Amino acid sequence: MLILKAYKFRLEPTEEQSQRLRQLCGCARSVWNHGLEETTRILESGGKLPSAFELNRMLTVWKKTPELAYLQEAYTDNLQQKLKDLHGAWKRCFDKKLAAKKPVWKRKNDGRDSIRFVNFEKYCRLENRRVKLPSGLGWIKFRQSQDVNGKIKNATISQSAGKWYVSFQVEIETDKPKHESTSMVGLDAGVTKLATLSDGTVYQPVNSFKASQRKLAVLQRQLSRKVKFSANWQKQKQKIQRQHLHIANLRRDYLHKITTTISNNHAMIVIEDLKVSNMSKSAKGTAERHGRNVRAKSGLNRSILDQAGTKCAVSLSISSSGVEVRFWRYLRHTPASVVPAVVIQRKRTVCHKVNSSVKYVATPRTPISTVHVIF
Repeated sequence: MLILKAYKFRLEPTEEQSQRLRQLCGCARSVWNHGLEETTRILESGGKLPSAFELNRMLTVWKKTPELAYLQEAYTDNLQQKLKDLHGAWKRCFDKKLAAKKPVWKRKNDGRDSIRFVNFEKYCRLENRRVKLPSGLGWIKFRQSQDVNGKIKNATISQSAGKWYVSFQVEIETDKPKHESTSMVGLDAGVTKLATLSDGTVYQPVNSFKASQRKLAVLQRQLSRKVKFSANWQKQKQKIQRQHLHIANLRRDYLHKITTTISNNHAMIVIEDLKVSNMSKSAKGTAERHGRNVRAKSGLNRSILDQAGTKCAVSLSISSSGVEVRFWRYLRHTPASVVPAVVIQRKRTVCHKVNSSVKYVATPRTPISTVHVIF
């Protein structure tokens, strides 16, 4: 069977290449924002969402206007791919099953830009720890930590915390994997315990943000004392971005390790589809009706987001796909009749947390909201 896999490496462009990459990313960001503005105007006036082809036709018109004449210096494929991403973002927003948020405006100072080069075999080359890209970029060195196996479909250049990265999406022909285990497990994500399995296994949280919170506060305090947009202000901002990247990398590495372990040991995984955005909403209320325990809820929200529950589910789904694991995400109010009967332990809270030794099995008449993994 054919599978898609990605390889990501750190780029080492020259100063001229970095300048060209920033220019290409700036043009792509501008096209996204203009496309977002145009599609929003059409939708608010009662029109239909333009297709990706129609957005590309708009791009041709934009290039001929004096305000957007600089787009002619960009690589057309990058701009068209960015409009394709915008169209996909709107489609996910309108999909009731996904319930994704609507696309937002991209800002220059976010420090997260990306462009995609398609038709890799026709326009690009890869050899000797270098990649050749079109649009005047030429050969760019990168830190190749492993071999790139498979047919390269496209290459994505991204920027994070002032560093450039290249990601290769490859297509690989492989045999359908067969899982060695036949076990089935339920997983519950939490705050005090990152993940608790129905077999009693508990994974403690890494709390990467909490561990770096004091250092991050010092860096942000130093930023507030510098002249905005000055050279020192830009340097200090990059330090903060690198610290956030370090926090994210710690969290991503830990999640990848535990999800890989779970996927390798169990043939089926059941997890509740939590709405983290609803769980982490602010409690400050409104001007007419003030909230209660706002500070405590703010700390709880910070802890919830530090565990990255959504990313844990996504990472678990990716890890499961590589070893033929059935991955089931059920909604909160899903009837138990359509959910696999996983033997699940439950814990109740009275004055302190006590583990119940009673095991509970879902029946067709039991609402799934009463069945939870230990938490």
